[in-house]
Amino acid sequence: MNKAQKLGLLAVVCLSIGFMQSCKNKEPSAIKIFVRSASNQPVVGAKVVIIGDVNSNPPTNTYVDTLLTNTSGFVVFEMKAYYDLAGEDNTVAYFDIVAKGGTKVTDGRIRSRAHTTAVETVYLPN
Repeated sequence: MNKAQKLGLLAVVCLSIGFMQSCKNKEPSAIKIFVRSASNQPVVGAKVVIIGDVNSNPPTNTYVDTLLTNTSGFVVFEMKAYYDLAGEDNTVAYFDIVAKGGTKVTDGRIRSRAHTTAVETVYLPN
């Protein structure tokens, strides 16, 4: 192999590695939940819990996380750690939602997918 062929081979290898890295999905995995009052007003400081539904099809791994809504009345659960543990073949998960604002409690359900942001709104009763 002459010098030009070696340089050409090296260039092809470098480009191949670059293309393989660019194919990886770098979008974040997140669940965004809005909590609203019965009159559709954002609820600040509501406690929101998501619980992995282990009886779902496909099954969701055991998972529980809790956050408080921000000044705009929503929470964002970062799900990267969940999907990293779930593995490449488990790209869908189902979660039950429990939200509590003061003495009012409501529930809901959300489907999450790896590398996307799932959004749900739950309403507290009167």
